[in-house]
Amino acid sequence: MNKHTAALLEQHFDTAFAAPDGIKKLRELILTLAMQGRLVPQDPNDPPASELLKDIEAEKKRLLKEGKIKAPKLLPALAVEEIPYALPQDWQWVRLGSVGNIFNGNSINASEKEAKYAGAKGLPYIATKDVGYGFEPLDYENGICIPVDEDKFRVAHEGAVLICAEGGSAGKKCGLTDRDICFGNKLFANELNDQILSRFILYAYLSPVFRASFAAAMTGIIGGVSIAKFVEIPIPLPPLDEQHRIVAKIDQLMARCDVLENLRNKREKKRLATHAAALSQLLDTTGNGSADDAWAFITQHFGDLYAVKENVAELRKAILHLAITGKLTEQRKDDLPVKELLEKIKSERSRLLIRDAADDQIDSRNLSYSIPDSWALLPLDTILISGPTNGYSPKAVDYETKVKSLTLSATTSGVFKGEYSKFIADDIPVSSDLWLQDGDILVQRGNTIEYVGVPAIYRGKQNVYIYPDLMMKLRVSTELDNDYVCFAMSAAPSRDFLRARASGTSGTMPKINQKTLTSLPIPIPPLAEQRRIVEKIYKLMQQCDQLERQIDAVNLKTSELLSAVMAQV
Repeated sequence: MNKHTAALLEQHFDTAFAAPDGIKKLRELILTLAMQGRLVPQDPNDPPASELLKDIEAEKKRLLKEGKIKAPKLLPALAVEEIPYALPQDWQWVRLGSVGNIFNGNSINASEKEAKYAGAKGLPYIATKDVGYGFEPLDYENGICIPVDEDKFRVAHEGAVLICAEGGSAGKKCGLTDRDICFGNKLFANELNDQILSRFILYAYLSPVFRASFAAAMTGIIGGVSIAKFVEIPIPLPPLDEQHRIVAKIDQLMARCDVLENLRNKREKKRLATHAAALSQLLDTTGNGSADDAWAFITQHFGDLYAVKENVAELRKAILHLAITGKLTEQRKDDLPVKELLEKIKSERSRLLIRDAADDQIDSRNLSYSIPDSWALLPLDTILISGPTNGYSPKAVDYETKVKSLTLSATTSGVFKGEYSKFIADDIPVSSDLWLQDGDILVQRGNTIEYVGVPAIYRGKQNVYIYPDLMMKLRVSTELDNDYVCFAMSAAPSRDFLRARASGTSGTMPKINQKTLTSLPIPIPPLAEQRRIVEKIYKLMQQCDQLERQIDAVNLKTSELLSAVMAQV
């Protein structure tokens, strides 16, 4: 590695720390330079790789003559178009199968594994789940062992290089064995000749050029590489002494990457924890903390706290929490009292022949948060003029029709997104209640627990969309600001209320029913205050949007800077 390359690589450590994916890119650069022969200097006194290959071939012939190995399959010579790039003079491109013995392991079904091999004594059995992503040790303590007298199991000896060959982890999970093992059939073991360092081959597996070759060799729906194709993947081979120097240098640089990564993780955890503490003080309802002090702290450290999107997401939650506790806007004595607003809601429901619930108000002392004395607390059921009703999920068609049915993704963000819809051929009558009307609120009644109860308000034309069965639709009294009600349903206490009451056991989809939804407590301020709250929320959410765009822009600029610097190496 020349001085210019060394200086630029050193520069990357500072640049990589700032970029969101910088350390990952730095690791890839180190491995790329290593496999190009540019990470350590070449020594003209090293025997060339061609001599090393002759020694390997002589060793294979000796073992074959002694009957210790079977005759290996003849590998085709490398064509010019298969060679990714030029190598230093004493290096050589070779097919992977020419430098080691490659074989896969044995499968065990779950019942046999538990009944026969759990807690047994013998060799550790390594499955895909026990293999990391190259830098982590294998998990030998998984409780599954194969007795040494079970000769049907293939054994990978100490120093073998493992790689996952099938499924989502194919070509990504790999590692070194530090003891003899048995292993699964979705893994390939590579037992290398004495002239090849196992750790060098592991680093070759992790390099971008090898991963690209592996991906190109993958076939099938599940995705995998056969041994026949795997052994033909080309790898760069340096002289043995240079392999040692490369491995030592990679180990040194990866250790520095680990230090950077740990520092970065600690910084991010501290940033998140500091922000969480500030917001907790801001939202404190006990009077033990000062909201003014919390705001002052957030303002003072705004640039650092909001350099990550996780904190912006928490700020959004805090805004909604402040909104439903009356802390986002002022209360005004000249606002029409809530009592009169509730009478108007009752009158509207009466005109629509909607029966009032027996208990229309909830004792606010049962809440996990407090609301102003001038507000009321009602179950959702008492402020509705329609719904909640479940939707309808017809089969999608691959041609354009007059009816679009939403998918769950249309509301998972809490904001209605009509692009997440599908055309259906069903004839939906104009009078059907399945059609969305401007101001309707959609609530996810079934999804992963993270999204159960997520509401979103629809703003748009009638007879464009219908909604699916895993959503409920409701319409609030025209005497209320339906944007405010949707925001109140989106606040963390409301989400927690619904998630805590979701049905479903392990392995089944969590769901809420109409009774659960209609029992949701909704804080009701005067109508004028509702509108002030909505206006303030939209303004603050726009600022959150701007923060996220700024974070994206900074991250993009930093990543581009890193890429530009890396391109000079």
